[in-house]
Amino acid sequence: MNLTDQDEIGNYVEEVRQALGGLPPAAREELLEDLPEHLAEVLAEGGGTLVGRLGSPSAYAAELIASAGLAEGGEEQPRRGGLRGQARDLRNRAREATRQADVRVGPLLGYERASEFLTLLRPAWWVLRGYLAAMAFTYVFDDNSAPIGLLPRIGGSGNEVVALVVLAGFVLGSIWLGRREPSKRMPRLLFKAGTAALVVFAVVGFFEADGQARQSGYIDAGYVSEYDQIQDVFVYDGQGGLVKNAQLYDQWGNRITFGEPGCVDPVTGNWSVSRSMGYPYCPDLAPFRAGERVWPTPEPEEPAASPSATATPDAAPSFLNPPTRK
Repeated sequence: MNLTDQDEIGNYVEEVRQALGGLPPAAREELLEDLPEHLAEVLAEGGGTLVGRLGSPSAYAAELIASAGLAEGGEEQPRRGGLRGQARDLRNRAREATRQADVRVGPLLGYERASEFLTLLRPAWWVLRGYLAAMAFTYVFDDNSAPIGLLPRIGGSGNEVVALVVLAGFVLGSIWLGRREPSKRMPRLLFKAGTAALVVFAVVGFFEADGQARQSGYIDAGYVSEYDQIQDVFVYDGQGGLVKNAQLYDQWGNRITFGEPGCVDPVTGNWSVSRSMGYPYCPDLAPFRAGERVWPTPEPEEPAASPSATATPDAAPSFLNPPTRK
């Protein structure tokens, strides 16, 4: 800030002070307490003189009186006096704590005050604010069927070109508002409230995106065996006969079990405990009948052609009737 800006701020503050001459000294100093800092911010944003941006000092003083809830004679409005006094105390404490933090943190950043460093970051904040506003806008009007991404999309997987156009529009609008911050008290309060809402949205969105990024993509498919549905086992011997009370063991001597030791009546559907000591639990439900044993008729052997020749039967005994289903 140069000397010309300081002179302009000083003259504007002095004229506002004169316009507030009808107020009590305490009320007047309270209204003028943060005025120089606000005027410095207005000049730093550019866009004209203080009179051109904020109006005449007398008009600005009248606005301060109206926004503070003071009557023309300098008396506070009775119905708002108690609450306003408490709010004033809280505001003064917050301002004092902010000033102390500003002075203490400034040297750590290489500046006399931290606010001087933050002033340099305003353009970056305008861009970030536009990005957050675009993300909040699309989040409100989206069906939220997809996780939050990095671009302001509407419809989950919208066109990237449309998302970039929306983002550019909000960023340019944020820069435009940054260069033309509202001068009146109520619009300024609404503007700051909207900014605070964007900050809250950014914090919530950050933790949500971080949680989604940390989620594992592993899905436990489970183990499915073709033997899971086996309820009974039927063992047949070499002659096709059903073996009762059979016991099954693996190569390590561990018993192999399937199903539950019981039978279901195919007519009534009732389940009853089996009396068998092994497999099958339900012999009456065997899927195969025992095959009949048939021996082939041997044919006469041919005389040996030489002492070393031996007769070989044309056919070997076999089971001609394998087990058949009922």
